[in-house]
Amino acid sequence: MPQAAIAQVVQSLPKPDDVNLLIGAEGFSDASVYQLENGLLMVQSLDFFPPLVNDPFVYGQIAAANSLSDIFAMGASPVTALNIVAFPDDKLDLSVLTEILRGGDDKVREAGAVVAGGHTVRDVEIKYGLSVTGICREEDLHANCGAEAGDVLVLTKPIGTGFVTTAMKAGKASQLAEDTAIDAMRSLNLVASKAASAVGASAVTDITGFGLAGHAREVAIASGVTLNINLSDVPQLPQALDYYRKGLITRASASNRDANEGDVETQSTDADLVELLYDPQTSGGLLISVSQDRVDSMLTQMCDSGCDDAVVVGHVTTKGKASIVAS
Repeated sequence: MPQAAIAQVVQSLPKPDDVNLLIGAEGFSDASVYQLENGLLMVQSLDFFPPLVNDPFVYGQIAAANSLSDIFAMGASPVTALNIVAFPDDKLDLSVLTEILRGGDDKVREAGAVVAGGHTVRDVEIKYGLSVTGICREEDLHANCGAEAGDVLVLTKPIGTGFVTTAMKAGKASQLAEDTAIDAMRSLNLVASKAASAVGASAVTDITGFGLAGHAREVAIASGVTLNINLSDVPQLPQALDYYRKGLITRASASNRDANEGDVETQSTDADLVELLYDPQTSGGLLISVSQDRVDSMLTQMCDSGCDDAVVVGHVTTKGKASIVAS
């Protein structure tokens, strides 16, 4: 659903008055946060979508990793997950559903959580995802606000899954592009989240359907700063821009551009690179704002634990005319 439409609906709803709800839908955070006893916070989110790949097990892995990502973006540890399933059991064998759920369970277990059940409905199209509950202490909580001028911006996964998965659906993606995209999408943000918590990152969000521009803009607005992104430093999936140039893009690219380009100052002369900002991501990486004196320690921790795609892609300045400056 387009970013602007979601914002319009959320803003029209009654505002919750429970003092224990520390973060709700109004701030466009990655997950809600509810205060429990003994200093514990409960972090909750849900997500689901139709298949992006043909292999049902891999699809389950990707959908689960995407759902878990919101919890990691908040600095929490997933505890339980509930399956959300729409499935045409009158058209497809139940073995397909079994493989989807096995893939999801595989990633939930890797995250250190447990699948506790779920709900299934019949539909004309497969849809799958998770409702995830995590916990953390207040000192470990991340949010998409708090970025400070002087911070460095780190992105932990390459961009371009929208372009590549569109090429995959059209049967035009190379094996290298397909394999690299799948590996990125089913990779958990667990390591990156822990490293960000360990160094006390200022702000964190995950890059998903609204694209790099949409999620970065939310950080900028929530923090009252401008995010400066060096497009040439943003890591790309193999051949992602080649597929864009061939017209292999999703409708969400246009809606992401419409929602955000008015608040993006473009200083780059490479129009194709700018399009990376608006490409919708599935199970993308974390965008982390962290102080200059802590970034090397964070990157070292990530690399040592296997998250070796993380790179510096920009910096934070005081609020300017635009929320994002792309150069």
